[in-house]
Amino acid sequence: MTTDVTGARPIPTDDQVTIPALFDDPYPIYRRLRSHAPVHWIPAVNRYMVIGYHACRTVERDQERFSADETNSLMKRSMGHSMLRKDDPEHAVERASYGGVLRPKAIKNHWRAVFDHNARTYLDRLREIGPGADLIRDFAAPYAAENLRVIMGFYEATQQDMQRWSQTMIDGTGNYADDPEVWRMAKESSDEVDEAIDRALPYLRSHPDDSLLSRLADLPVPLESIRANMKMTIGGGLNEPRDALGTTVWALLSDPDQRALVAADPARWSDAFEESVRWVAPIGMYPREATRDTELDGFHVPAGARLGVVVGAANRDPEVFTNPDRYDIDRPKQPHLAFGGGEHFCAGAWVARSSVAQVALPMLFDTLPRLRLDPERPARAGGWVFRGMRTLPVLWD
Repeated sequence: MTTDVTGARPIPTDDQVTIPALFDDPYPIYRRLRSHAPVHWIPAVNRYMVIGYHACRTVERDQERFSADETNSLMKRSMGHSMLRKDDPEHAVERASYGGVLRPKAIKNHWRAVFDHNARTYLDRLREIGPGADLIRDFAAPYAAENLRVIMGFYEATQQDMQRWSQTMIDGTGNYADDPEVWRMAKESSDEVDEAIDRALPYLRSHPDDSLLSRLADLPVPLESIRANMKMTIGGGLNEPRDALGTTVWALLSDPDQRALVAADPARWSDAFEESVRWVAPIGMYPREATRDTELDGFHVPAGARLGVVVGAANRDPEVFTNPDRYDIDRPKQPHLAFGGGEHFCAGAWVARSSVAQVALPMLFDTLPRLRLDPERPARAGGWVFRGMRTLPVLWD
């Protein structure tokens, strides 16, 4: 099938964008680019960045024109060929192998109790450290990691292992600077995960439980696919809830009016969470590849073009979201793209919503009602492919 590109405009190039500037604060860059076109060729990252909301939705919902199976994918190099880098029907088969392990019924029956236990455990440890602790290092990261360790079935690993594996492999997927040390560390973690899976599968076949690896142990899924999909899950399954939790806390502690809204109505923790992932999408960009010459929002995309679907920019598109740079849980509801869409909608979205919005956030603010930012140590955010709070020093009475 061909696409008529007659009359489609050439995509503009912007060679002012740099990777360090994107890491520090991508949003002014996105605003500047969006004022000219919804898609730009960015030499620094060697791909076309799709930044308009409607253009991003078009790309993520059209597998025929925009394939997830990108050539020379950084994610494939870092984690293997997971379902995220496959189109249907191959993607659908592997996603179905996850069954109901990450869905709302399993969360209610099995994982909600795990989230409650882990939140209390790491809140107690946070209180032991005392005021001046870093909320990311001392609560959000170990909490998300331990939840994921149990859900996935890595019974011999620790939450520290999960954090190290996740960060180093994620760094590989975003290694647009082609740093050899980043690749070395990603490979080391990838090998460790393979070894952990190889040890866990035989045990879980004879000692089944409700974990993801236990389910996969008895299915006719190739070992290579299990390994790649587990690594993909370690990445997104840890950083999304960790960063959503950290960003939401930072937003609420920075804006007393917003904090007062959730304090007055605990049912609004869900609104606080959804607005947080719209405002700062934990996974800010993911790749696609054009399967043929085609048109996107009036612009000519050449066959083989490497695209970056920049949901971090799409979620702040003023054509869709009023005053998009403001964190506002009262804003009119519009569907954000933080969890993707279509066939590749994030399988861990329900886990993130439950563990963060239903458990960690209300428990944290109930336990530490005088929680506040540390004025002597400013919080710091970073990232653009993956974005979240790097540090979040806090005080309480």
